[in-house]
Amino acid sequence: QLQLVESGGGLVQPGGSLRLSCAASRFTLDYFAIGWFRLAPGKEREGVSCISRPDGKDIYYGDSVKGRFTISRDNAKNTVYLQMDSLKPEDTAVYYCAAEGRRTTAQAMCAEVLIPDYWGQGTQVTVST
Repeated sequence: QLQLVESGGGLVQPGGSLRLSCAASRFTLDYFAIGWFRLAPGKEREGVSCISRPDGKDIYYGDSVKGRFTISRDNAKNTVYLQMDSLKPEDTAVYYCAAEGRRTTAQAMCAEVLIPDYWGQGTQVTVST
């Protein structure tokens, strides 16, 4: 079974940057679309950014992060990244990566038209002074 492990979260000041990593084991990520989702207290889970398989040509960003976050995949390293710049306090959340093996678009994955099959354990991102 595919296993996903997120890393790179932490505490950062507003305007700062973080890079999250989603490392996969037991299966190659080439066969999966990957998405980053976040869950903040009192809010519903939000699809932040998703990237298609295998080459990542189809990418989706949620409106709240467009222009500030960048998703990328390195299949050789079996890892997907989320570069987060110009962070705001409202970006504070637990960030999860998820993998979807069924055929889907990046936008559909972020909208959870299909609930992804595999999820990581999450990494906390806190944006605060």
